[in-house]
Amino acid sequence: MSMPQPLRVSYIELQGHGYNVESIEVIFDDLRQSISRKGKYHFREDFSQPLTVRGETISFSIIHRKWRFLPRRAPEVIEVNVQDILSKLPAQKFQTVCNRLVITIGLSPSSVSDSAGPSRDPNSLHPTTEELLNECPRFRILVIGQSGVGKSTLINRAFGIDQACVENFEPGKADIEKELISPQNDRFVLHDSKGFEPADGNNCEDVKSFINKRKEQEHVKDQLHAVWLCFRTPLARHGERLLEEGANTFLQKDTSVLQNIPTIVVFTKYDKLLTDMAIQKKADPDAAAKEYLQEQCIQPIQDIVKDAKFSYVAVSSDVGHEQGRKHLIELTYEKVTETFGSQLGTQSAVSVVTLMAQRTLPHLKIEGSIATLASSPSFPGYTIQECLEVIHTDIVSVWNFHDPSQYLGSKEFRELMINMVGTIDESSAGSARLIRSSTYNTITEASAPLVLLVPVILPFAVGLAFAQWAYETYQRLNNVHQRFMAYIVDLIHVLEILFTLTANDNQKKLTRRAIKIAFNAYHDSEMMRNAHAQIKNFDYKIPGRDAVLEKIVFLVRMSRIDDVDLSRTLGRISPSELERDEEWHTNADGQQAN
Repeated sequence: MSMPQPLRVSYIELQGHGYNVESIEVIFDDLRQSISRKGKYHFREDFSQPLTVRGETISFSIIHRKWRFLPRRAPEVIEVNVQDILSKLPAQKFQTVCNRLVITIGLSPSSVSDSAGPSRDPNSLHPTTEELLNECPRFRILVIGQSGVGKSTLINRAFGIDQACVENFEPGKADIEKELISPQNDRFVLHDSKGFEPADGNNCEDVKSFINKRKEQEHVKDQLHAVWLCFRTPLARHGERLLEEGANTFLQKDTSVLQNIPTIVVFTKYDKLLTDMAIQKKADPDAAAKEYLQEQCIQPIQDIVKDAKFSYVAVSSDVGHEQGRKHLIELTYEKVTETFGSQLGTQSAVSVVTLMAQRTLPHLKIEGSIATLASSPSFPGYTIQECLEVIHTDIVSVWNFHDPSQYLGSKEFRELMINMVGTIDESSAGSARLIRSSTYNTITEASAPLVLLVPVILPFAVGLAFAQWAYETYQRLNNVHQRFMAYIVDLIHVLEILFTLTANDNQKKLTRRAIKIAFNAYHDSEMMRNAHAQIKNFDYKIPGRDAVLEKIVFLVRMSRIDDVDLSRTLGRISPSELERDEEWHTNADGQQAN
């Protein structure tokens, strides 16, 4: 039996809330090495020189803490097959969950470049995101604010994570040097600082020292990319103050340290102010709250900091007040782009990873998808299959779903997208609506308990291989540009629907059921038929790659999720329905198809 190709590991990370572990060792080949503890439930080891794994497995020996009066448990051993890791390339990490323990194995770019075997052409296509993430794998943000101000909820909602999985999010406890990384979204790293408490005169100096050290870092991935300075929105008539003494001192003397770092002042718990305005029976509570915010919050800080170029946002964690958080994400991206946009040339790694990290605004994910397309290499001379494999990887990377099983990069999902493009000839304007199986109709109309028992039936036959057109060279077929465009537009819209479906529970791992529901919803929609009709009427003879790209950009920006039938379908899907996983293909009777 042939041995797997060498695997090069850049870091190993293990996290599991409530997983009572004393120590962890990684074992492979002739090496046995401890993994450093980073927090109560967090172990991580970074390797300055990537470790080379030549064997067939990577094992983890886990020593559990001894319970009082009970004998110590034997070490738990978890094995990961190297071939399983290699099968997920060209992703730069492998992630799996075993016994509530999330295991992440970071892969060196050399592993990714070797994934096609020793004969791979060095001039072959590579995902654009591979290079960008090598430059800056995570959006690094510092959040400053007193305990109880609402930082944890703000982070959880903005980046789509579960608070329990963010190490050391404990009220009143913060170590600004600690890198907080969630296994549910490892595209951002958080530094948390308690506010400038009156009893802690050293915190101002700690914050200044930390920011200055980050400014001096040579690599952009180690620098600070944004700062959120959080203050609770005060109710003055209840005797609440906007700024404590420490915060006032920092704003007066020390804000120069934030120069050239995107900084946003965030007023939290804005809903309390709106409620107070309603209690006071203001004629227009919204307008009164905005006026109060300007006079009692924004203007006082502007008077103190003078010419500091801060932006201001009021946010609330309450349902129905999402607009403030959306504005915060948009402002953060805009300011990051202003600061880092030209730092790395035409494509900023920091800007793209900022889009990847946020899990609030689908339209920013679309813009990130467009950005990676614009930076893609020229394709003539490659087969369409090679081109689409690279583009598929780039677009899926930008959307950054919590997908530890790598379903969105799987052969099955790629085949579904390939075969959807094959329907472009059936989707001309005025064509008959594609017929869905009775099983799928049951899914969209049944009550929730029944829905959970019904499998999602896909529109294509089991085992259908890549369509023939995908094997053709890029420039050979007259309509290849149309199909190429359709694949990209369809993929972005399916991911947009999936993002919308999972928006309230995107900290939970992605299931094939959720993907299939999103795929079928788009496949049956007027949205798809309109997109395909416009692509079919597109004059592919217009020379140049830019004309094709411009049309793709137009289509993905123009057709958003506003199809009435599609919106009605999505509205019937409950979060619990998305959690149950199932096989890609099932028969109408619910049995797995062979």
